[in-house]
Amino acid sequence: VFKRSSCCRVQSSLWTGGFLERSHLLMHKLYKPRGESKQPGFQEKQLLQGPVKPLDWRFPIVPEVQSELVVDFQLRQPVTPSSVAVQCGENRVLVEVKKDLFSNGQLIQPSGLSMGGCPVVDEDSASRVLLFEYELQDCNGVLMMIEDELVYTFALTYTPEAFAGTPITRTNGAVVGVQCHYQRPTWVPYASTEVGEEVLLFSLKLMMDDWSYQRPSNLYFLGDVVNIEASVKVYNHVPLRVFVDCCVATQVPDVNALPRYSFIENHGCLVDAKATASSSRFMPRTQEDQIRFQLEAFMFQGGYSPSIYITCIVKATLASAPSDALRKSCSFCNGYVHIAFDTSSALLNLGICLLGIQWEGKASLGPVMVQEQPKTFAGFQ
Repeated sequence: VFKRSSCCRVQSSLWTGGFLERSHLLMHKLYKPRGESKQPGFQEKQLLQGPVKPLDWRFPIVPEVQSELVVDFQLRQPVTPSSVAVQCGENRVLVEVKKDLFSNGQLIQPSGLSMGGCPVVDEDSASRVLLFEYELQDCNGVLMMIEDELVYTFALTYTPEAFAGTPITRTNGAVVGVQCHYQRPTWVPYASTEVGEEVLLFSLKLMMDDWSYQRPSNLYFLGDVVNIEASVKVYNHVPLRVFVDCCVATQVPDVNALPRYSFIENHGCLVDAKATASSSRFMPRTQEDQIRFQLEAFMFQGGYSPSIYITCIVKATLASAPSDALRKSCSFCNGYVHIAFDTSSALLNLGICLLGIQWEGKASLGPVMVQEQPKTFAGFQ
């Protein structure tokens, strides 16, 4: 036992001595004085020379995005300018139009302004005012009777023109209605000495399908039949018979505008059926002071507007006077002309010509709006 223990001690002592020797060598190498040569295989600690500049790099700053400000914006609504003034005389109308028609500082050109096709007659340069002065019967005015008033209506139309040397314009077109109202005159009993000075009121109306009342709507579709009644107000006058001498249709109130379609010609012949094989025709007369006709609805090819204005020359004669070639109502049916003389019918005789007392006036109607028929497809409603 003792020997074994001694052996253990010797080995332990040898191991301990070897550890101490290696530790001493390691410490000697780590703390070697300056001046001693460095041993090969070892790296010497480097010493920094001089001051070290501190780091100045920073993370980039992301700019803040400003939120959009809420702007109090309101779209300007157009206002009705007070740039048109009207003076109605006994038989003339005077219209004054400011060149700043739209009250926006943009002056209009006189050549682009007209009243029923009549041009500007004068200009006040100092006040920048354009002047129209015409007879009530001029400028394609429309005469209507409303209750106890006679109303003359004119269309003041502005069509903008392009700036000189350019294809552009910065103003809108406009149509302004101009009216003159007059008290309906009191009619005196007819006297033979006053025949040549008598004035009568002619009118055109759209009528219901059964002719019982005036039609409340002016909208039609292609293929519809437009019922039109021409009449003359007689009041205390002796009985009169009315005829439609001629009629034209245009897209604007100006009877001379293009395109224009003449559908009643030759002193009372409704030629629309002859030209287009339509069903247009005069109706049998039921009253002497009224005459009715049917016109198949149509549109102008390539037209810019669905509106149609109808202007007719209407005549009236004494109801006791016979009809003739200058005062008739004839329709075309299957290529034949059918003419009504008084209450009977006969073929047109161009040799008949009986002159007599007659009155003549212009009557207008419009706008009549004509649209295409709504299209329907199989399987859809």
